Amino acid sequence: MKDPIQSWARIGIVHSMAYPESTQSEKQYIETLKAILSDPFYEVAELGRPPFAGLAQRAAALVQMASCSLTYSGHGLLFARNLNINSLDETERQEAVATLKEGMDEAYAMGSEEFQFLSRGYEKGKEEQYLEALVASTKEICSYAKSKGSMPVVLEVFDHTIDKKSLLGPAPLVATYAQAVREEWDNFGIMVDCSHIPMIGETIDEAIDPIVEYITHVHIGNTLIADPAHPSYGDNHPRFEYPGSENDTAYLASFLRKLVDIGYLTEGGRNILSFEVKPQVGEDSALVAAASKRILERAWRMI
Repeated sequence: MKDPIQSWARIGIVHSMAYPESTQSEKQYIETLKAILSDPFYEVAELGRPPFAGLAQRAAALVQMASCSLTYSGHGLLFARNLNINSLDETERQEAVATLKEGMDEAYAMGSEEFQFLSRGYEKGKEEQYLEALVASTKEICSYAKSKGSMPVVLEVFDHTIDKKSLLGPAPLVATYAQAVREEWDNFGIMVDCSHIPMIGETIDEAIDPIVEYITHVHIGNTLIADPAHPSYGDNHPRFEYPGSENDTAYLASFLRKLVDIGYLTEGGRNILSFEVKPQVGEDSALVAAASKRILERAWRMI
């Protein structure tokens, strides 16, 4: 493509992933967020609950000052309490739903554009039962979101067997789930992440085609799954072209082409396309973020 990709999408980045040092102190949290917001390449800062009390409104004010948008991830809320939104234990499931509702309250208070969450673990052979629980939880969350305003609810598809071992998961299962939720709630969508596609063992077409009508958010990233003994193995989001990893520039170009083909990326479009990349041991956060932008631009020129 000759036009810059910013003419086809709003580019974002997951703050806590790109700058893991942001969790070490309030100062580093603010400084790294400012590094994102001061870069005109980005229009969206993907955040979650700040790691220090009292920072939520300050972060939101910085985002607004920079004329950017923010999204809110509820993933960390479930991880921190080891909760399963699709648990077959009704008490745990309800606790997970309540926890995400708390996060949604914060997301609304911060002026977030959307609320994100993920499915959790399952027992092999009981996928249908866990899916029913997930659908029930999602409908509760969608209802709560709509009662408070217009912020959409977005489930991110994760790996199924390697690292997070989430129920969703394989595209056919995602499609069944999304259809069940969307039949009742129009404030719901699916997020795909190209770093998770190789982990599920799907091709780009296999991952995207069954769920095209539900995709409302996209992450781009990488994974290393060839060597289970490698410190970057699994859902660790190394930079593109990382030695031994799955997703190179050509793969990213193919993924972007698919997004154009399905109409997610359009000329003048405003859908979100966000980096989820993380510096590995010994790497520099700013350099990894810069490399990600360069490779995105190279991949875009290949289309």
